[in-house]
Amino acid sequence: MFKPLVLALGAATAFAAPLTQAQDKYPSKPVKIIVPYAPGGPNDIVARLLAQKLGEMEKQSFIVENKPGGGSNIGADFVAKAPADGYTLLIVATSHAINMTLFPKAQLKYDLVKDLAPVSMVMTGPLVLVTRPSFPANNLKELVDAAKAKPGELSFASSGNGSSTHLGGEMLNTAAGIKTIHVPYKGSGPGLTDVMGGQTTYMVDTMISATPFVTSGKLKALAVTSKERSPALPNVPTVAEQGYPNFEAVAFIGMMAPAATPKPVVDKINADLQKILAMPDIKDKLAAQGFTAEWMKPAEFGSYLQKEVTKWGAIVKGSNVKID
Repeated sequence: MFKPLVLALGAATAFAAPLTQAQDKYPSKPVKIIVPYAPGGPNDIVARLLAQKLGEMEKQSFIVENKPGGGSNIGADFVAKAPADGYTLLIVATSHAINMTLFPKAQLKYDLVKDLAPVSMVMTGPLVLVTRPSFPANNLKELVDAAKAKPGELSFASSGNGSSTHLGGEMLNTAAGIKTIHVPYKGSGPGLTDVMGGQTTYMVDTMISATPFVTSGKLKALAVTSKERSPALPNVPTVAEQGYPNFEAVAFIGMMAPAATPKPVVDKINADLQKILAMPDIKDKLAAQGFTAEWMKPAEFGSYLQKEVTKWGAIVKGSNVKID
């Protein structure tokens, strides 16, 4: 009378075994890393560094696929709706935390916290305030004084409406009590070009984009936005050092997966990233661009993301920032 039960248990055990083995053997096929930005930017560069190292470690292909558009939402939504098996991963950045408030809920098709699972932080990096060498301000105080002397006349460029470079500039306006004109561009390159040419006064940009122009003398850096000075520009003081002790605006890049991805798979990728981000060559490559390699456990990164959504959300609302 017990044979059916025994057979049922045996069948269940046999069915469970392949699932367990499949997770144990992860990855057993190529893995996609979705970058929700165009090729060539900092997120794409970091993704390709990680893909190469993950491929070497796992003896499997990790393929970077760019899915730009929608303010980085198209790629994020794609991963949120992908099979939760660990074979589709997302490079997530500061813009995704901003988007949770910037975009109307009816327009967003995913929720960063609910529909995606945190895997790990990858890196953090400050923004840097730059202006043309001929502009008569050699520190933050002199720039603020110039802005206060001509309210609404000075302008700052950004890489796009609602980007971290836009909100970094708005944060500075609020902290310093100044009023300047925001001029959005389609990317850092055109914005920096107009700062160099004098069409816009300054820009609060990413280190990876602005630092080469600072070191070549085409731009001068007045401040970095992290709490500590950046090793990439050690002689440039922080905003906090220059009279605004609570000021901090740091960009981040991390990795996420679809929300229901099995914990053993998430933990495996997380453990691989811990090893990769401790490698001297990876740390050096990121540091050269003004980034700091930074690994976190999944739960820790999840808490960080929730705080970022709250922090940037307050800035979006306080500055009344609207998408185009």
